[in-house]
Amino acid sequence: MIRDYFRVLKVDLATGRGQVETLEGRDLFVGGSGLAALLFQKYGKLAAPWDDPEQPLIFAIGPLTGYFPLMSKTVMGFKSPYHNQYAESHAGGRSALALRFADYDALVITGQASRPSVLAVGSRHLKVHEAAYLWGMDVVTVGKFLRRKTPGAGHRSIIRIGPAGENRAAIAGINVDTYRHFGRLGGGAALGAKNLKAIVIQGDGSFPLPAGPEYAKLFADVHKQLTQTRMMQKYHNLGTPANVALLNDKQALPIRNLQQTSAPEIAGITGERFAEDALLRNVACAGCPVGCIHLGYVRLRFHADHRYYFRQVGYDHEPIFAVGAMLGVTNCADVLQLIDMTEKMGLDVMSAGVALAWATEAAANGHISEQETVVPLTFGGTKTYEEALRHLALGSTDFYRLLAQGTATAAAHYGGQDYACVLGQEMAGYATGEVFFVSQALGFRHSHLDSGGYAFDQKHEDRTVETALAFLLQEERSRVLLTSLVVCLFAREVYQDSLVAACLHSLGYGTLADRMDTAAQQIQQQRWHLRLATGFDPQQIRIPKRFLEVRTWKGPIDPAFLETLRQRYAEAIIDLAGVAPAV
Repeated sequence: MIRDYFRVLKVDLATGRGQVETLEGRDLFVGGSGLAALLFQKYGKLAAPWDDPEQPLIFAIGPLTGYFPLMSKTVMGFKSPYHNQYAESHAGGRSALALRFADYDALVITGQASRPSVLAVGSRHLKVHEAAYLWGMDVVTVGKFLRRKTPGAGHRSIIRIGPAGENRAAIAGINVDTYRHFGRLGGGAALGAKNLKAIVIQGDGSFPLPAGPEYAKLFADVHKQLTQTRMMQKYHNLGTPANVALLNDKQALPIRNLQQTSAPEIAGITGERFAEDALLRNVACAGCPVGCIHLGYVRLRFHADHRYYFRQVGYDHEPIFAVGAMLGVTNCADVLQLIDMTEKMGLDVMSAGVALAWATEAAANGHISEQETVVPLTFGGTKTYEEALRHLALGSTDFYRLLAQGTATAAAHYGGQDYACVLGQEMAGYATGEVFFVSQALGFRHSHLDSGGYAFDQKHEDRTVETALAFLLQEERSRVLLTSLVVCLFAREVYQDSLVAACLHSLGYGTLADRMDTAAQQIQQQRWHLRLATGFDPQQIRIPKRFLEVRTWKGPIDPAFLETLRQRYAEAIIDLAGVAPAV
């Protein structure tokens, strides 16, 4: 059962050929985040720009993928067009299980196709198809076409980009099986730079399960914890949109470009309101029994007999925050309309929403005019935001092309840096306080899930630098082990260390089970080493003034606490990396 090495498919788009390679290091690098870092160390060009044809795109899974529930994520490792440094993005859907059934621990893509192409891989085939006819198509249309052309829905994953990725927007995401995404840090542009419109992974093989009753009993116990206890119910019921009302009540929801943290009109876009007015059904990633993906509907057109066509649109807290609260849009149907446009264009919804929120305030302050924005941007203006999203993806003007490289880039050019809501990248939907602001600004992925600083803010009234710093470092180490396995982080309360060790032992990974702490430390260090070696300097990160103006349920932000924590966390990151920031 055990495979104590990694089996990697390496594809060169320039030649259309691939080869299977084996790589040692399972007991130290595990899979997922660890394997992606190991492969980037081997194949990445640390000093070359992100769009160098030989920069690898890496898709990695973990040792428990396919064997236990919610081992449903794939980690993408790449050099980001957003900051030209090593980065990760994570996605669910069917990609992880498709790779498992294709018998690969990772897919590594190098080179550049000579024309727009689709890469199709499986356990017994590899083909780079010319697909110029797909270039320019939106994500929804490409998905429909490829589903008709490629068989095997159950173990097939379709990964594709929209116009934003083709135009190399640094805020372009990658759509995975319609409702999941490699959203953050510009993975869509990384595909576009390789002339790669889509990847179809066909899980056309099989793999054995452990014999004997022990594995079956353990699987049943894990499944029971995930489905019959309260630990995961919140994700299936209202899901993460429940956070909208909770954060609004706590004065911790970013509203109108973070000019407010609470407003009564937010009642129109809470999880409860979505459930009442817009919810059609729940779906799940492959290998997940929870069903956290909530689908609402967007009406397309009416018939004379009052029937209408509709499209199903996934929603959760982050899209509602980004194109709802952040833009002052407080109607469920309008929010879904904006999510739908963002999806079709292939933009990361968080970055796109925050970017347009900055642009709206910049227009009000006179830093930009309608000459730049083409359409008048005002908070709450759903129709004009819909047009602006299209311009942002297509790069219709110099202004939108610059904004598509990131809000901070546009603000540095036009002004308005003080109210650019950027924490390493465009902020996530939590204005909980100092620890979250520092954790996202300096965190490895600039993600709220790097270390859960938002949770610390909500649970601790005191402002003690040592306590906060210890939390960030330990929580990051704990989570990097989970993202190396690769566990959906929604299940982190279930997959505690003892259960993870039991799962590893059941598959024969006893050595790894006994040295999980060592592996987590190794991966944490290796990721930071790569990040700093490719140009990240945590000591140069600054937190914009707008975040110092926030007031939450705990009162105003403490600038001294925030700044001291920022400095100490930056120093700790450099110590972890074991290397000085590259010049």
